[in-house]
Amino acid sequence: MTEEYREREPVRRTCCPCGGHDSPAELTRRGFLQGAGGVTLLGPAVTGLTWSAVAMAETQSETAPKRRAIVVKPLLVYSTPKPRHQTSWRSWGGIQTEQDARQEVARIKGELDGLAAKSDFPLQFLPVARVRGGGDFAGIDDLEKADVFLVYAAGGWMGIFDALAKQGKDMIFFCRHKSGPVYLWYEIISPRYLRQHTDTLAVKGVDDTDVVIDSQDEILWRLRALCGLRNTMGTRIVAIGGPGAWAQPRDVVPKLVKNKWRFDIQTVSYDELGKLIKQARADGAAVARARTRADKYLKSKGTKLETKREFVDNAFLLEQIFRGVMNKAGCGAITINGCMGTIMPISDTTACLPLSLLNDAGYLAFCESDFVVIPSGVLLANISGKPVFLNDPTYPHDGLITLAHCTAPRKMNGKDFEPARIMTHFESDYGAAPKVEMRKGQPLTVIVPDFALKRWVGLPGKIVDAPFMDICRSQIDISYTCDDLRLAERMPGFHWMLCYGDYMRELGYVLKKVGIEWEDLSA
Repeated sequence: MTEEYREREPVRRTCCPCGGHDSPAELTRRGFLQGAGGVTLLGPAVTGLTWSAVAMAETQSETAPKRRAIVVKPLLVYSTPKPRHQTSWRSWGGIQTEQDARQEVARIKGELDGLAAKSDFPLQFLPVARVRGGGDFAGIDDLEKADVFLVYAAGGWMGIFDALAKQGKDMIFFCRHKSGPVYLWYEIISPRYLRQHTDTLAVKGVDDTDVVIDSQDEILWRLRALCGLRNTMGTRIVAIGGPGAWAQPRDVVPKLVKNKWRFDIQTVSYDELGKLIKQARADGAAVARARTRADKYLKSKGTKLETKREFVDNAFLLEQIFRGVMNKAGCGAITINGCMGTIMPISDTTACLPLSLLNDAGYLAFCESDFVVIPSGVLLANISGKPVFLNDPTYPHDGLITLAHCTAPRKMNGKDFEPARIMTHFESDYGAAPKVEMRKGQPLTVIVPDFALKRWVGLPGKIVDAPFMDICRSQIDISYTCDDLRLAERMPGFHWMLCYGDYMRELGYVLKKVGIEWEDLSA
């Protein structure tokens, strides 16, 4: 490459080779208000962003809002038939009398207590209701409070299920085989209800994945998935510099996200952010608190400083501003556009470390404002209860692929700090970014979203190395079990999302409910 050509080479404005389509070097006020083709960006602006208001909101909480509990209504559906002479008078099943039903309710309560004690997500069970016919619904006053109906299908007929379906709630059907008295619908839930006496599924919103036989663990992971979905739908998120979408038209993907996931995208311009930073720097108490917090962080076990200390101090001040803005907006999620250039001269640091700190505190914080991938991160975090890592993929080969970015959380298991070197952001060699040393052998759930929000690919992986190449600072090599060519041919979009642990089945279970195809490459 000649020197003449080097002078003409465009400077990358994002952490990815897209030529800066949605992260311009400078987001002017006019540029902020308009997306591609002059379309006004989605989402109202956050109002009342004076420093006094933001500072007050920031000091009110250093941790993110908690996930809302999934509310479950258990319903025992049964019948109490009477003997009739010389004819069939009862169906299959061990629940035939009111005494049987009372004993079964006690059994169900004991099992639900066990699930609540075992749950790693917020979960609330309403009292078990007994239902023999449609008329019994009038005496149940808490159906509307429920997110999910957990239907214990001991007996009864389809009209009861149809009446429940009209409530518009998610439903899980539980049938006993050997965990207690055998249930009628263990025999007939597929041909009579799901297929409605045909050869194909015929009930809208319910399918075979909503049926559980005997296993309490099978109930629990489905409720975990639904808890994640409920907490994701309608997410409010602050977009610094407006919403974007990697290399996609800026007016298309955010609209898809708003329609499919009902996201409430609240925008903050760089003009407003710049004013907040200037005012925060003039606030001696805020600056002193940022330095004190930076001191504590740098002295924490496994932390090594390899950049200028002033970049870290500025990063903690910027984190306080971001957190105050989120608290003021009444949300726990944020993303930043223009993070490869625009933010640096305004904050005298990079957004990498602030976003990492926010993720460790339980917020959802994403770089690049890429709404192609952000919904997958919100959903995965709400299912797992752990921080997620938005990353750049490479090309699969020899059963390995490298994933990297400069904004990784350190509390990847949701509790403990991984070791980290606090360095500069790679592309700019400026600011503060963590090189998180993620643990070798750790199983992962990896999501590969498409640009159209129609197909997500799931890739179970395992960390085999945390190298130190000349790429984004936090970097891992992961192994996978599918064929290299299959992965290369099937991976859509660009950015990927991952977290510690295996949540493949939860993702597949809820994505059908929002109309996204789930392609599990482990299958």
